[in-house]
Order: sequence, then C-alpha cells, then structure tokens
Amino acid sequence: MMFFNDYLIPALWLIGSILLIIVPLMIAMAYLTLMERKVMGWMQRRKGPNVVGAFGLLQPFADGLKLFVKEMIIPAGANRVLFLLGPMITFSLAILAWAVIPFGEGLVLADINVGVLYILATSSLGVYGIIIAGWASNSKYPFLGAIRSAAQMVSYELPIGMIVVIVLLCAGSLNLSDIVRSQQDFWYVIPLFPMAVIFFISILAETNRAPFDLPESESELVSGYNVEYSAMTFALFFLGEYINMILMSAMFVILFLGGWLSPFAIAPFIWLEGPIWFALKIFFVLFLFIWVRATFPRYRYDQLMRLGWKIFLPITLLWLVGTAFVLLWFDLLPA
Repeated sequence: MMFFNDYLIPALWLIGSILLIIVPLMIAMAYLTLMERKVMGWMQRRKGPNVVGAFGLLQPFADGLKLFVKEMIIPAGANRVLFLLGPMITFSLAILAWAVIPFGEGLVLADINVGVLYILATSSLGVYGIIIAGWASNSKYPFLGAIRSAAQMVSYELPIGMIVVIVLLCAGSLNLSDIVRSQQDFWYVIPLFPMAVIFFISILAETNRAPFDLPESESELVSGYNVEYSAMTFALFFLGEYINMILMSAMFVILFLGGWLSPFAIAPFIWLEGPIWFALKIFFVLFLFIWVRATFPRYRYDQLMRLGWKIFLPITLLWLVGTAFVLLWFDLLPA
C-alpha cells in the first residue's frame, strides 16, 4: 500500500500530465500543417487541401499515414547510427522544451525558477540533430544545409538572448509564470515593441522558416540537411520543425503578449483566462509565421548574416543598456 501511495500514484500522475501536453501538441502540430496550406491557398487565391475529409480536415492524418507506411531508405555510405539519431534528437528536444511552458495559472508540468534558461538550452541543443543528420548523410548538400543551419542559429540566438534578458530586467524573474504575472497591468509588447518585432524575426530564423529557410532551400540544396531522409525519419524532422514553431510562438506570447492573461478586464472575457487565451494568442503568432512565408522572398545568405550580426545584435545591446539605465534611474527595478 505504501508503494502504491508513494510511488505508483505520483508516477501515473506524471505520465498522465505528460500525455496531456504531448497529445494535444501533436494534434495541434498536425492541424498547423493544414492551417498553413489553407491560409497560403487563401492568400494565393486557391483552395488548398479539400479532398480528404470534409473541407480537407483529415488531410494531416492522410499525410501522416503516408509517411508511416513508406519505406525508410538509408544511403549506403551513411553512418547508420548517427543518421537515425539526428531526427530523434531534433524531435525529442522539441518535445522536452514544453515541460516548463505555463498554459495557465498553475497549469505547468515543471514550474522551475530557471524556466527561461531551460528553454534557451533545449532550443540551442536542437541544432545538434541537424548537424549530425547533415554529416551522417555522407552527401554534400545535406552537409552544406547543416552548416548553414548551425551558423544561422548562432547568429540569431544572440539577439534572442539579449531580448530575453531585457524582458527579465522588466519582470525580475527567470520563472515563466512570474513573467506572465508581471504583465497584469500592461503587456511588454507595448513598451518593448521594437524588441518584439526583432524577436519575431529572429524566431523565424531560429526555426528555419521563410524567408530564412536557407538550410533547406530547394533552389540551391535540393532540400538541405534532410534530403537523404524518407518515411518516419523525415517525419521526425517535420514534427520537430513545426513543434518548434509552436514553441517559439508560445515564448513570444509569454514574453510579450501576457501569456494566458485576458486582454479585456471585463466579466464576459475573464473566464477565458488560461489555456484558451494562451492558445488563441499562439494561433495569432502562427498566422504571422504563415503570412510572412506567403509574402516575402527568401533572403540571400549574406543578407541573413548581415541582418543578424550588424543590425539586430547592436540594436538589442543598446536597448539592453538603455532599459537597465531607465529602470535604475527611475527606480523601477522589480523587487
């Protein structure tokens, strides 16, 4: 009985909590692909998927089934262990980061005091899966895509880190829930609007999304680091990319849009505080991801590097110093 109370129930509770995050996340990722194709179809005056299921609603499951039943091919010259390990690392790290994301007041799997550092660490490690995949494929195009991805992530993680530090100065805590609570009076997107714009552009580059999708640019690298992958190994990269999109959107919402907080302090909307408002805000940021992809042409690689190192990094450094000065001068530093 003691074993049941002390070990089994907590273990079952933990597994149930993890599944409560992962299952909706996988469904959201599947329908994000449908949303992307539908929104881009609407913007380009075409229908998008509309055959499988009513209004094409079963198209994500058809795509998943297709990838699941296809034959997995490993190139003859590839390092088999690392070739299979690459997509597993990318997918696993994309899932692990969600452990500290607060969906509402008290609705978080691990409410740790260094949640921001945990997110930065797991998102930074994600590049290892891409580098390993590019090198293990034993082909020049995947390797070039992997090198591009590594350089791109290093370039844009610096501005992201600076912007996160600016938000931490305003919030006075590394805990993601505390950052949300500190925005009760006003969201940080208002005083830090330029930083919010730079953060959004940087997470586009961080997730290898258009117009910064140079690691997998079809016109130069066929498909980049994943060109040799097929079936479920390709699907793991695909899952990792879209889950990272949702994760970065969630981070944008937490840092700048008040997390789960309602934008309307009136009775009919107060009950929406929590996962519903959080999901709606993430949906809005994901719509911006798709809007940018449908609108802007791909950057050249030199333009990408120049934007990150010569424009975003100096601006964020200056804003960091300016924010610290203003908070100190006017005695606004959080207790």
